[in-house]
Amino acid sequence: MDLSIIDYVFLLSLLSIWSTLGLNIILAINGYIFYLKNLKFKDEKLDEYPFVSILVPAHNEGMVIGKTVESLLLLDYPIDKRELIVINDNSSDDSKDILQSIKNKYRNYNFTVINTDNITGGKGKSNALNIGYQIAKGDFIAIYDADNTPERTALRYLIQTIVRDDNLGAVIGKFRTRNKQRNILTKFINIETLSFQWIAQAGRKNLLGLCTIPGTNFVLRKTTIETLGGWDTKAIAEDTEISLRIYKMGQSITYVPQSVTWEQEPETINIWIKQRTRWVKGNIYVVVKYMKDIFKGKKNKAIFDILYFFSVYFLFLSSVVISDIIFILGLFNIVEVNIPFNFLIVWILSYILFILQVSITLSMEKGEGGLENIFLVALMYFTYSQMWLFVAIKGMIGYFKDVIYKREVKWYKTERF
Repeated sequence: MDLSIIDYVFLLSLLSIWSTLGLNIILAINGYIFYLKNLKFKDEKLDEYPFVSILVPAHNEGMVIGKTVESLLLLDYPIDKRELIVINDNSSDDSKDILQSIKNKYRNYNFTVINTDNITGGKGKSNALNIGYQIAKGDFIAIYDADNTPERTALRYLIQTIVRDDNLGAVIGKFRTRNKQRNILTKFINIETLSFQWIAQAGRKNLLGLCTIPGTNFVLRKTTIETLGGWDTKAIAEDTEISLRIYKMGQSITYVPQSVTWEQEPETINIWIKQRTRWVKGNIYVVVKYMKDIFKGKKNKAIFDILYFFSVYFLFLSSVVISDIIFILGLFNIVEVNIPFNFLIVWILSYILFILQVSITLSMEKGEGGLENIFLVALMYFTYSQMWLFVAIKGMIGYFKDVIYKREVKWYKTERF
């Protein structure tokens, strides 16, 4: 049977989709291996702890900043070996008053509040972090988002890991969904975040020695951030961008899932779309910025991550769109697909593969591998995952429109509840 151009395009798109699904299965299995290795984790305390500067960038976070700051002040870490710096970044709400009230309550703690205005601040998270780290006194910098409630041991576990390995430029912990029971959206997000961390963090760490800094609950060496010259203020996915630069300078990043922070996730579709669109635009910026390294033949671990993000945001996305369009046109006999196999079987297999890989990751979290979550995973394929397709297209179009019209990238701060 002679195949047409449409047939070849359809086959290539299916190959791309199945390659991505296959890669995620491999990463999920490696994530499980990483999980088994970490069952032997021991809380090996240090004889002496280094001084740590905890930075919290905050813009109009009055609704959540109080709980975050108090949880950070009460961490299980020597009080004389840490300082807390909150960068209240050009806020127009009551954040300043809330922070001052807490400062008065905890007078014996090393707690600094930097209040910026529309001249010195208001330029996004990267700029706020650059302001904070330049006055930090610690040998290590810890970063927490303004909506976080870290477990008391979170910081100590990260520090105990990084000080024992001079090759580590940064060490990351795990983030969990604090408001997962709010509605079905937050339940989906809870499953997504757990799946991402066990696949993309633990899986890549076990398989390739790679993981990516998240936006919160991580520690890096001050000498590392000074060598890098701070955070890239043009990057709205500053965590991904700085991860690649750390690898390029020859240092490593590791993952400590025992270090846990709980964060608030979007509770409405509109806010979720805005947040995820920012993520997509930010990651595309990183891919475009570092793609030249591949063609220059530079040998560093960052190349694997560049290819990974490229495959997710370009190859996989375009393949799904192309295959869906051809499939729909074929149903209406507008185009004819002459490939001799049953597409229904292919779709059912991909659906089973999706449920399998996510279920593997949920089995690694206590209380998350039950029948309710398995049912939600099956439902996610038709709902939440399709929303991600919309967001990815929206973010990609937004990124290239910003480039074409030379618009300054705006950092969208997730609204709180």
